[in-house]
Amino acid sequence: MFEYLNGLITAITPSYIVVDVKGVGYKVQVANPYRYEENQEARVYVEQIVRDNEQSLYGFYDLNEKNIFLHLISVSGIGPKSALAILAGQDLQGLIHAIENDDVKFLTKFPKIGKKTAQQIILDLSGKFTAEGQMTLGEAPVEFSSGLSQELEDGLAALESLGYSPKEISKVKSTLEKEHLKSADEYLRAGLKLLSK
Repeated sequence: MFEYLNGLITAITPSYIVVDVKGVGYKVQVANPYRYEENQEARVYVEQIVRDNEQSLYGFYDLNEKNIFLHLISVSGIGPKSALAILAGQDLQGLIHAIENDDVKFLTKFPKIGKKTAQQIILDLSGKFTAEGQMTLGEAPVEFSSGLSQELEDGLAALESLGYSPKEISKVKSTLEKEHLKSADEYLRAGLKLLSK
C-alpha cells in the first residue's frame, strides 16, 4: 500500500519511530531507530504487513535494506520481527556473504535463529542477492574489540547506525576510550561532538 513516507520524525524509541506526515503520526518499526534524528525530515521506506488482524508498518533506511527484509520474511520460520533483528546487526554485506558461502555459524548468532532456520535461509536465498546486484562491496564494518565497555561498544554502534563510516569512527574511538563515560548515550554525544570538529 505504501512505498515510503516523507515526514518529520517526532519520536524515537528502542524499537520504533513515529513519522508525522501532514498531521498523521505513523508508528513505524525499524531495525535501528537511532539512525534517524528527532525533529528532522526523513524519507522512510516502508512495508505494511497484516497478520492476525493486526496491521504493522516496518520501516527501512533504504531500498536495499527493504529488499533484504522482504527476502528474509519469505523464508519459513522468519517473521518480520526476526528479520528486523537480523537487519539490526548493521552488517548487510556480512549477511549476504554468509548466505552465499553457506556460513551457518554467522547466521545463528542472530536472535532466535537456530541451525535449522539458518540452513533454510541459505537454501532459499542463496544466489538471489548477487543476481539482483544487491551485494555491493564497501568499507568493512567497524570491529569493536572485546576489551571495550558495553556502553562504549553501544555508543560506537550508534555512530555507525547514524551513517558515519568505519574510518571516521576509528579516528575517535581511542579518544572515547579515555573518557570513561557512564552510558552509551554519553559516548554517542561525545563522539558526535568530536566528529563535528
